[in-house]
Amino acid sequence: MATMADVARSAGVSVATVSHVLNDTRPVLPHTRQAVLDAIDRLGYTPNTLARSLVTARTQSIGLAVSAISNPYFTEILQGVEAAALEHGYSLLIADPHDDPEHEHKVVQLLHERRVDGMIVAPSANPRELVAYLARHQVPAVLLDRLLDGPADGPHFDQVCAENAEPTARLVRHLAELGHRRIGLVAGLPGYSTTRERISGHRHGLAGAGLPYYEHLVAHGDSESAGAEHATATLLSLPAPPTALVTANNAMTIGALRALRERGLSVPGDIALCCFDDFAWADLFSPRLTAVAQPSREIGARAVRVLLDRLAEPDRPARTVRLPCTFVHRTSCGCPEPSAQLEKGTVS
Repeated sequence: MATMADVARSAGVSVATVSHVLNDTRPVLPHTRQAVLDAIDRLGYTPNTLARSLVTARTQSIGLAVSAISNPYFTEILQGVEAAALEHGYSLLIADPHDDPEHEHKVVQLLHERRVDGMIVAPSANPRELVAYLARHQVPAVLLDRLLDGPADGPHFDQVCAENAEPTARLVRHLAELGHRRIGLVAGLPGYSTTRERISGHRHGLAGAGLPYYEHLVAHGDSESAGAEHATATLLSLPAPPTALVTANNAMTIGALRALRERGLSVPGDIALCCFDDFAWADLFSPRLTAVAQPSREIGARAVRVLLDRLAEPDRPARTVRLPCTFVHRTSCGCPEPSAQLEKGTVS
């Protein structure tokens, strides 16, 4: 196995120069840098990552804490994070916090002890301990999808997410345009910023259509399938149940569909359905699901770029990046099957 000394001899430079090229610790003349790179390629030299981390105080690794196993949306985000990290020469350490504040604190501490250069975290509904830990240890971090409101939640962090309110309002307005006057919402877990913003979007969509907002037409499905099944059953049991539903994430769409099937209700014949979160099999349902699609992979990739900017400039002001969603028009809303390509429109 080739060593750094072998590379130095082959390139006709000192070991120190090879180190500066590998670690970018001092400017090297272009022709000298190229000679070192050519020697590395010729000899098949593989840098010692551990030794490099001792020189640069960097491990070239990023910690990612998201509940990717239980949520397909986060699985796609993970793919975006991984691709962007590899593109910039970073490895990825992944931990699943299970959306539990206590476990979240443990896995973030574990990632920190592995000396990752920074972290990307999708916070739980109660991120107080997480925020305190990141602030206390000055860990460069980007919060993903679920955001902090402001100073009351603690120090400012870089944050990356999709738009939530206006895309939800778009779904509600579309259902109202189809004649629905009682539009229910199966909302997520209280405490998530996504839940608050999608409820706000539901309210604004109704107002934009000239319809009143009724609190009893909003039921919390707690962001998972079983909770959404119960929430949908609650809405259907009302004296005047909704004639249309908006589900606020992909897992809750499955729960809502299960509740409708158990009651023998058809979509859209008996009740119209639109969902926030498109997913791979949404086009395979009968009817095909009208949905808001989040740019999941781009969210993950953008979070990496924001984190790398933070590592390069630790004192830069914190920023929140919001990415637009896409309205995917299918047939579960009650519209006829499009004769041409599906209608798609960006919603931001």
